[in-house]
Amino acid sequence: MLIVRSVLFYIVYALSLIVHSTYCVIFGWMLPLKHRFPLIVQWNRFAVWWVGVCCGVRYEIQGREKVPAHPFIVLSNHQSPWETVFLYYEFRPLCAVLKRELLRIPFFGWALALLAPIAIDRSKRRSARDSMMQQGHDRLAKGISILVFPEGTRGEPGQDRKYYAGGAEMAIATGASIVPVAHNAGVYWPAHKLVKIPGTIKVFIGDPIASAGRDPRELTEQVKQWVNAQLATIQN
Repeated sequence: MLIVRSVLFYIVYALSLIVHSTYCVIFGWMLPLKHRFPLIVQWNRFAVWWVGVCCGVRYEIQGREKVPAHPFIVLSNHQSPWETVFLYYEFRPLCAVLKRELLRIPFFGWALALLAPIAIDRSKRRSARDSMMQQGHDRLAKGISILVFPEGTRGEPGQDRKYYAGGAEMAIATGASIVPVAHNAGVYWPAHKLVKIPGTIKVFIGDPIASAGRDPRELTEQVKQWVNAQLATIQN
C-alpha cells in the first residue's frame, strides 16, 4: 500500500509541477523579483500538503518566533527533497545556492530561475566562490534571504558528514546573521527512494547567530554541532 500511495503521490507531484511551472514561466517574468515568490512557492506549499495527505508525511516546527525580520542566511542539514521544497516557502523570499545544472531541468528549472537563485559551477571552485559572494551581497541587499546546505549534497539520516564553510564565509562577508535549521526529513522522504514512510518530520529553527568577526570554520562547526544536538533529541 505504501508503494501505491507513493506512486500516486509522484504522479500528482509531477503533473502539478509541470502545470504550475509552465504558468509561472509564462507570467512570472512580468512581476518584480520579490513579487514572484508568493506566486511560485504556492506549488511548494501544495507539495508539502500533498505528501501529508497522500503518504502521511507531516511535520512539526519549533522556533518560528526566532526568525529575524531582516534578510539572513539559512544553514540547514540536507537529507531529502522535502526540505528543498519546504524551506523555500517557510522563509520566503528566499533563494538558494545551487548547482547551475538544476536550472536546465525542463519546467522545474525554468521556474526556479525566476527566483534568482545563486547558481554556481562547482567544477570551478575559485570562480564559484567569488560568484557566490557577489551574488550573496546582491540578494541580501534586495531583501532576499539565502539558503545554503553546508553538506553540499543529500546524505543519509544519522550520517556524520563534512560541513563546508561557504555559507559562513558569505555571512561574514555580508554581515548577515545565520539562522540554523535542523530536521529529520530523510527518515520519512528518503532521498533516491520511491516509498514515503508515514510519520512526522521534526523541524527546528535555532537562534540567529551573529557572523561579524567570526572565523568561518569555527562558525560552520558551531552550526554543525547545533544541528547534531537537535537531531539527537529526536533519536532519544
